[in-house]
Amino acid sequence: MPLFGRFWPKKKDDESSGEECEDKSADDLSYVGEAVYNVLRRHHNHHHHELWNVTKGKIVGDLQFTPRDAFTRMDRTDPVDGHDDWFPKAALSVMRKTQVWCDVLSLAPPDGKFMVEFKDALREICENQTFETSLMSGHNRITVRMMFGNIVGMPVNCNRIIKELTKDLPPDAKHKLKLWVGSWRKDVSWNHAKIIAVDGKYLWTGGHNFWDPHYLQEKPVNDLSLEMEGGVARDAHRFANAQWGYVVKKQSTAWGRFVDKNVGDYMEVPRRARVTVSDFPETNAAEFPPYYKERKQIMRRSVDNRMRDPDYVPCITMGRYGALLKKARPSDDGIEAMLKAAKVVIRMAIQDLGPVPLPGTKQALPGLSWPHVYLKALALAIWERAVDVEIVLSNPGSIPGNLSPTEACYGNGWSCVDVAAEIIKTIRKMYPSASDSELRVKVQDNLRVCFLRSPEGGRHYKDGQTLGLHSKHFIVDDICCYIGSQNLYICDLAEWGVVIDDREKTQFVKGQYWDPMWKTSYKVDDCEVDKVMDGLEISREADNQYELTVLQYEQAKQKLHATATANIDAFNKKIGKDDRDGPDSSESDGEE
Repeated sequence: MPLFGRFWPKKKDDESSGEECEDKSADDLSYVGEAVYNVLRRHHNHHHHELWNVTKGKIVGDLQFTPRDAFTRMDRTDPVDGHDDWFPKAALSVMRKTQVWCDVLSLAPPDGKFMVEFKDALREICENQTFETSLMSGHNRITVRMMFGNIVGMPVNCNRIIKELTKDLPPDAKHKLKLWVGSWRKDVSWNHAKIIAVDGKYLWTGGHNFWDPHYLQEKPVNDLSLEMEGGVARDAHRFANAQWGYVVKKQSTAWGRFVDKNVGDYMEVPRRARVTVSDFPETNAAEFPPYYKERKQIMRRSVDNRMRDPDYVPCITMGRYGALLKKARPSDDGIEAMLKAAKVVIRMAIQDLGPVPLPGTKQALPGLSWPHVYLKALALAIWERAVDVEIVLSNPGSIPGNLSPTEACYGNGWSCVDVAAEIIKTIRKMYPSASDSELRVKVQDNLRVCFLRSPEGGRHYKDGQTLGLHSKHFIVDDICCYIGSQNLYICDLAEWGVVIDDREKTQFVKGQYWDPMWKTSYKVDDCEVDKVMDGLEISREADNQYELTVLQYEQAKQKLHATATANIDAFNKKIGKDDRDGPDSSESDGEE
C-alpha cells in the first residue's frame, strides 16, 4: 500500500517557492475571486489541486440552515419537538447517490438521528449496488472513507463506530462495500472539515457537525451548510487523500503497528500524534484505503455538463491541513485576500473573532491571540476604502440541549464592543495619524457588530439560555461568498470550504440566510460608539505565553459553568418580575 507520497509534500514544498501556477478555469473570476486566485497561485502553488483549486459548482436546492425557523419564529417559545428532523436526511441525501466512492469528513462521529441516517444510507448504497451497476462503474465494491478528528480527551473508537454502522447491513454487504473509519491528531490539531463527497460529482459541506443534541433537540445552535454538484466534489476527495496519507504514515511505523494491535482505539497514548483506523469487512491484509483518483471519462462528462448548464458558476475550493504542514495554510491567505479585495461591504455570520478568554476577565487564555491578520484586513478596508463591515456573532456561552459547558459552548465570551474595539485599535496601530474623532466616525458609519437574535425571543431561549451561532460564512461586496468549516478565530485545525464567485448565486445565498438573519439580529445598542471608543484602552491579549496547568484548566471550567448558571438565574429572576416586556426589554447588550 503506497504512503500517499504524491499527496504528502516534501519539506521543501512546505513553503512558497515564489513560482506561479496557472489554472485554466480562472478566466471568469470577479475581482474578489481574482484576488484569492492570485494569492493562492503565487504562494501555494505546490498545493494546487490538493488544498485549493479553481473549478465550477452548482448549488442544489435551498441552503440547509438550522433551526429552520430561526428567523421566522414569531413567539417566545422554543423550537417545537422535531423542529429540524428533516436535516439529517437532507444532509445524507448526497451519500445515498454513491455508486463508486464516498468520502465523509467531520469533527466527530455521528450520533442520534444522524447515526440512523448514516446506517440507512450505507444500507441503501448496498441495495443499489447490482451486477449491472458494478459493470458500469468498473468497481466490484463501493469505497467509503470516513475521517474524524481525534480530539484530545475524546479518542474515536473506530472499531465501535464500524460495528454500529454495519450491524444492520444486508448479509451480502461485504461483497458490495468496503468501509474505512479513521481519525487523527497531531499535537492539538485534527480534522474540523465537514464534507460528504460522492463520485467526484456531488458535495455537501458547511458548518454542521453530525451531532443530534446540538442541532435537533432543545436550544439548538444555529448553523449553515449547502449541497452542490460539479468539480467542487472532486476537490473535496483530494482534500481527504492527504489526511488518510497521514494516518497511513503514522500507522505504518513500528510504534504505529504496536499501538494498533495492543492499544484500544478508545485509549490515549503518551505521544504527540494519535491515529486510529478500522475497516469493514475486516481482513488480515493492510487495512488502509486507496486514494481517490478521478477517472478521465467521468471528468469529460462533468465538463460537458458544466458547459451546458448555466447554473454551474466559478468556485474556488480552499483548505488547510493544520499542524500536518509546518507553514502552509492556503485558506488563511485566501480569506485574507477576500477581505482585502472588498470595495463596498463585508458581511460575516461567524461564531467568534476573539480567542477563548480567561473566564471573568478581558484577557485571552495564555498561548492564544486575536486573529491580527484578519483584523488588519478589516481595518484596511474600513479606513482606506470606507467599506461597511457587518458582523453577526454568537452570544457568549451559548450551550445547546442539556449539555454541559465543557461538552458544547458556542461563544468565546467577548461582547460586540470588544470585537469592534479590537478592529478600531488595529486601525489606530496601522494609521497612527488617525484622530479619535476620525475613528469615531468610522465606528458610527462603517462598523456594525451585533449578537444573533430570534424575532421575538431576542438573544435567549425560553429558559434564559442564549442563542448560539456556529456558521462560518461571509460575503464580500455581494458578489462572492464563502461557506465552509473555517472559523476566523485562531484554531490550527484541518479546514475546507467553497468560495462561490458569482453575483447571482451570492445574492441567492444572501437572500436565504444573511438578509433575514441581519434583519432579525441587528441592534445599534450592541455596538455603541462611546463604549467602543472607551474600550480602545483595554488590553485583551494574554499577559504571557505559558501553558495552563491542570488545576487552572479545571478552575476555568468551573468558572465558566458558574457564570452560565448565574446568567440563566439572573434572566429567570428578571422575567419573573416582568414577563410582559420580553428578554430584551431592559437588558444591556453592550459591554459585558
